[in-house]
Amino acid sequence: MSSVTLTAYNVKTKEKNVPILDAVITKTAKGAYMAQGNDGKGNKLTTLLGEEKALTAIKEGVAKQGW
Repeated sequence: MSSVTLTAYNVKTKEKNVPILDAVITKTAKGAYMAQGNDGKGNKLTTLLGEEKALTAIKEGVAKQGW
């Protein structure tokens, strides 16, 4: 199991630290990193990441690169 887990706040169900499935990491216009995916129940999740965590998640195969 990888050491990096991507989690987000689910606005619809008001749950914290929900794991992101099928994550795709993209860069914003200002250069920040953002992970987008779903929670497995049909709810979309988005969270901002630091550069180190984003690149580590891509390297370990937890998320796909979207740029």
